[in-house]
Amino acid sequence: MKILILCTGNSCRSQMAQGFLQSFDANLEVHSAGTKPAKHISTRAIQAMKEIGINISHHTVKHVEQYLKSEWDYVITVCDNARETCPVFTGKVRNRLHFDFEDPSLVSGTDEHIMNVFREVRNKIKNTLYEFYVKQIKTKNN
Repeated sequence: MKILILCTGNSCRSQMAQGFLQSFDANLEVHSAGTKPAKHISTRAIQAMKEIGINISHHTVKHVEQYLKSEWDYVITVCDNARETCPVFTGKVRNRLHFDFEDPSLVSGTDEHIMNVFREVRNKIKNTLYEFYVKQIKTKNN
């Protein structure tokens, strides 16, 4: 099963989502990309995931254009901007889904406050994607 997760910068939400799906099922082929990729993955996203035992520090930021001709079982957007600016895929996409999560990289305040927002978004991504995994993937594979 091939899954592509898209957001704007590919530095936080899509990277965390990729990490979660890979942790749920090692047999999934999961990629993430951005419509306007950042220069690197957010260190706070890496830290938030590390706190719960998932290492995404080896992930790299990618542009969605490199995936447009591929076939996908699911293309999942995790922010409204990516959904609105998502390019046309010339490959086959069986299912398109959208889950909107707050962008924690836009939050300001103390380091503690910002990390708490990263944790909240991380937990929402985990819960949403686990529900998706159980209902859409695990049940189809059993």
